[in-house]
Amino acid sequence: MDVEPQIARLFGWMESHDFRGFDPYDALNSPLAGGLSLGSRFGRIALTQLLRRSPVNFRPLLLIRPGRNPKALALALESCAALELPPEKASHIFDLLMGLRSTGTSGNAWGYNFPWQNRVQCLPRFTPTIVNTAFAGHALLDCFERYGEQKYLDAAQSIPAFMLNDLARKNEAGAFCFAYTPLDKNFVHNASMLGASFLARMAAKYGRGELLDPARSALAYSMSHQHDDGSWYYAETGFQNWIDSFHTGFNLEALRRFIRLGITPEYAEKYRRGVEFYAGHFFEKDGTPDYYADRFYLADIHAPAEAVTFFSGEGEAYAGLVDRVLRWTFENMYDPKTGLFFFRRARRFTIRTPYMRWSEAWALRALACHAASGKASQ
Repeated sequence: MDVEPQIARLFGWMESHDFRGFDPYDALNSPLAGGLSLGSRFGRIALTQLLRRSPVNFRPLLLIRPGRNPKALALALESCAALELPPEKASHIFDLLMGLRSTGTSGNAWGYNFPWQNRVQCLPRFTPTIVNTAFAGHALLDCFERYGEQKYLDAAQSIPAFMLNDLARKNEAGAFCFAYTPLDKNFVHNASMLGASFLARMAAKYGRGELLDPARSALAYSMSHQHDDGSWYYAETGFQNWIDSFHTGFNLEALRRFIRLGITPEYAEKYRRGVEFYAGHFFEKDGTPDYYADRFYLADIHAPAEAVTFFSGEGEAYAGLVDRVLRWTFENMYDPKTGLFFFRRARRFTIRTPYMRWSEAWALRALACHAASGKASQ
């Protein structure tokens, strides 16, 4: 499926806003958040969920201003490399990304441009996460490999210090799982695997052999928790024992990097089972992406975006699935008048707010990966 026109419109919209936008989780950026939440944990969670779930965008009324999100910039930078866009476009995004680095870390790291409340604590704006940092790291290496400019590699070189020195670890049977941020002990499979995949890439391709053992150890933890059918829970704590679409895709993306780097051939069979589970449990015949395994619940743009990204890299065997998912997405999650993608579609309503990170940057990444895979197969 030709997606070049949609890519041009979407990237043009992001550029026209200089990559500033709203986010589903930016409620605490409101100067009114302290009063509206009564300064409580439950109040902050309630306010965030209210804005995230509302089909009406109340952010302007709450004085929330569009901002630049480091993860959105990382995804846009990755897309520049995949699409072979002019180097000055990538360079501009690079400058924006470097200007939003978290402070007080052992190496380059990135977080979100808003505070966010989890079950335990309220994490300050720009608290670095292993997920954001891994996506930024891979995007930097993609740009170095595409454009050959040393600044991209230089920026990536210090990232491992953040991952190895600033993040807690959950040790288990000679392996470990990275924490999500330096301020918590939330051990999530996709986050740790994404970080490990960046360390593996640095070790295999950029002479950082000392990173190989921690990369393999972090991967080993999550592989030991893969179920026999190829699936993973989101995390191993009881309240996080769900199996969803796009986090399954993230796990497999990370594992695929290891395998294609030739680092972990012993996981080839587990990878095959994971891919088959992903393809077999999260999609209806018409390409509708289920949120949970074998259950629709709602359509979140992350689900089709990650499916297109991942399966576009799996070759001809999954071309039909990619085409069905793309067609469903354009029919159900896309506004042809604006060229933008919707956040969520439930059975009774659709949230159409154009979120720069969650919706538009992820859709851009998916379309870019699909377009790049088509060029590679020609």
